[in-house]
Amino acid sequence: MAGARTWILQQLDAERGRWMLWLPVAMGLGIAIYFELPSEPALWLEPALGGASLVAAFLVPSGSLARALAVGAAAASAGFGLIAWRTASVAAPTLSRPLFSINVEGRVADIQRLPDGVRVVLEAVRLKGNYVPPPEMMPLKVRVSLNRGAPPLTVGDRLLVLANLSPPAGPAAPGAFDFQRVAWYQQLGAVGYALAPAIIIEKGQPDGFVRTLDALRADITERILKALPNPEGGVVAAMLTGEQTAVDKDVAQAMRDSGLAHILSISGLHIVFVVGLVMGIVRYGIALIPALALRVDAKKIAAVLALAAALFYTALAGAPVPAQRACAMAGFALLAILLDRTALSLRLVAWSAVIVLVVAPESLTGASFQMSFAAVVALIAAWETAAGWRRYLHERAELSQRRWLWRLGAALAASLLTTLIASVATGAFAAYHFNRLSLLGVVANLLGVPLTGFWIMPWGLLTMLLMPVGLEQVALVPMGWGVEGLNAIARYVAAWPEAATLVPSLPGASLWLLTAGGLWLCLWRRRWRYAGLPVVAIGLLLGPPPPPDLLMSEDGRVLGLRDEHGVVHVASARTDRFVSDAWARRQGQEGAKRWTVSAEEQATGLGCSTGLCRWRKGPWRIALVSDERRLSEACGSADVVLATVDAKARCRGPRVVIDRRDAWKEGAQALWLNDLDVRRETTNAARGDRPWVPNSPSRQAMPVRAPGA
Repeated sequence: MAGARTWILQQLDAERGRWMLWLPVAMGLGIAIYFELPSEPALWLEPALGGASLVAAFLVPSGSLARALAVGAAAASAGFGLIAWRTASVAAPTLSRPLFSINVEGRVADIQRLPDGVRVVLEAVRLKGNYVPPPEMMPLKVRVSLNRGAPPLTVGDRLLVLANLSPPAGPAAPGAFDFQRVAWYQQLGAVGYALAPAIIIEKGQPDGFVRTLDALRADITERILKALPNPEGGVVAAMLTGEQTAVDKDVAQAMRDSGLAHILSISGLHIVFVVGLVMGIVRYGIALIPALALRVDAKKIAAVLALAAALFYTALAGAPVPAQRACAMAGFALLAILLDRTALSLRLVAWSAVIVLVVAPESLTGASFQMSFAAVVALIAAWETAAGWRRYLHERAELSQRRWLWRLGAALAASLLTTLIASVATGAFAAYHFNRLSLLGVVANLLGVPLTGFWIMPWGLLTMLLMPVGLEQVALVPMGWGVEGLNAIARYVAAWPEAATLVPSLPGASLWLLTAGGLWLCLWRRRWRYAGLPVVAIGLLLGPPPPPDLLMSEDGRVLGLRDEHGVVHVASARTDRFVSDAWARRQGQEGAKRWTVSAEEQATGLGCSTGLCRWRKGPWRIALVSDERRLSEACGSADVVLATVDAKARCRGPRVVIDRRDAWKEGAQALWLNDLDVRRETTNAARGDRPWVPNSPSRQAMPVRAPGA
């Protein structure tokens, strides 16, 4: 043990220059621990931990491992405190129950173009109808999907619309995507859809920098969609303004299946194109004027203008996490040019991660943050490792008589390896969040990325430059030709057999192990880094948890079951495609099916008739009731009853009875049946006592910010 300790200390001392890279990891650990807690932490906990860590950092010798560990503990405490403060600072009222046929009035804060309509976010909301919450419980923001006939809208307009509203939906099953948590940090108190065309009751002008940018983004998106019909227009809008909501659904699915979906999300690829194009145009433009080129530093002027372009592009796109990361990295690199310093790539990634976590600590749990940083860290670490090979190949190319052939081969190999490394690095995160793996992304990216870089994005930059004078269509038309080719590549690759596959949901422990092992492998440089590989392997080998046998949605209206072959079925009169698809996707299936049985099974009493479905698993007789008139019949013959009606008071015989009131109180229900007992989980219990969970004590105790406060 003493020898092992000495060896580890020697390795750590040799990696001293890499210690700083673990600073954002420590911050992220503090944020992750906060989200894993079963209840909201006490307010004094973070200052106590942070203070103790800082005191320890000052007491231990400078430059020692103990100092580094103390600084790491302080960073983790800072991350923990940041997210706790953020959670409390965005507290806002949320609807307690659905509201039907209610007049919603509010100022347009954001406009999202959909393939089949428009979705708006309203602020300064007023609700008018038979039942409205009191003023102190009025939602700060409401998101409403409008009909196709919606009037032309701009950010700042005062809108009136008749709509159905409901609270933000919770997870479809324990462990599924938690939209309620996302809505909490967006201060979104209700979502819904219009029942009639919206009316603009007052034209407005956006006030403030953020709303002005939102209005500009909406205007640019509108002009793009007018100039280019779908599906090309939606893709162009996604690339230039970040509005992915206008992308045609079939195109979006083809992009995901082919591995080209990252092109739709403004990230490092787009920021690099913009920075490179601006720097190239400015430097070569200055070089064309000898008198000017001899008197100014063209490289630094180009760096300043490229930084301004990157910041504007990021802000215009709404600053999604990948764009924040890419803009921060580009900013550090351009700043290094201005200061005549050499940029260290992984240090850029580390400081970029710190900036993103300080600005939006809740983004750590999102797929965008995880996949974006995983790809960049893996790529930089891989190219650092391959530095010797790249130098050797470059020397061989310079000595070869066919230099152009070597360079062409090197470019193709670099593109292939880059795509392969990024796909491997993000694959586990894609499987965890989306239950989908793209198996042929290398092929699609070899064709699609060069087309995007050499044709589509240059025309996109020219589009933005021509838009102020109304000549954007001159550049949009050839840009649309390139996008048409990109869409064709996506469809062609996605149509290949096994282009993409669905996988069952991974457990949370897998994500922890994959992240820890991947970071250990990428952030260190010495051979002990390969100890991360077994950790990654264990994370992959854990496999999916056993799926539930019975399911009930959080509104208590949709019932589902998993048959002996593992196929998910909807076994209620009502279906909700979003909920049922989420159930099936978590089992690695394309979609849930309506439950049907054979004639032999029907003869034994199984299957569905009006308002009642019967099923057997092992010794258990199950009844799924959606008609109140069949309740007594079900309760007299079943061991387990799931009912979309009130059943508790009238159903005494079965061993387990779950009705819609249980779902309203506890969230979506999941049951596992074995030979001895029934195990039950609910989404609210799985998430714990957290502010974004309806009816939780911490939500009741947290002071919310009322409208106008």
